[in-house]
Amino acid sequence: MAAKSNLLNMVLCLFGVCLVCAAILGAVYVVTEDPILQASKKALEESIGKVLPQGGELGEAIESDGYLYYESVADGSVAAYAVKSTVIGFGGPLTLMVGVLPDGTVYNTSVLSHSETPGLGAKCTSDAGFMSQWKGFNGKLAVRKDGGDVDAITASTITSRAYTLAVSNAVEFVRSIASAADDSESEDEIVVAQAMENMEE
Repeated sequence: MAAKSNLLNMVLCLFGVCLVCAAILGAVYVVTEDPILQASKKALEESIGKVLPQGGELGEAIESDGYLYYESVADGSVAAYAVKSTVIGFGGPLTLMVGVLPDGTVYNTSVLSHSETPGLGAKCTSDAGFMSQWKGFNGKLAVRKDGGDVDAITASTITSRAYTLAVSNAVEFVRSIASAADDSESEDEIVVAQAMENMEE
């Protein structure tokens, strides 16, 4: 009888502990949710500001083909795109904000988040030589070891390749949407020309 009583007491005690822990975790989540969201929003805005030319009017976020991007409009046309690009690095997901001009030139890049090794791959946020090369980059998007024009971080080839891939993906995405926009404009011009011909007849 004592054994049953002890088992019941242990179950009830464990249930009570789990209930209290769940309540504490829930309270912490409620208290920290808004500050975390605000911090994330601020980091995103700062990152966008770093990768786009000054003077453009920033549009709302657009989602397409798995990418989140923003258009910077100046003088009635898109001056640049800010594309959120995620790949898998050495330690896990590596997420960049990549500023790309309509012709495919990289305006600049900024790291939003990463899981790279401190002192090695994590230098993708602090290595001045690695970071500065992206400003106005228009070469072959591959590290020099792979025949490209990107100078890798010393002893961090995998991270450098991942970073370069994230930039390359963003550039290819911008080229695809810029090409689609050009095709749409061409179609509109053809329709207008045909309408003018019909009016003249």
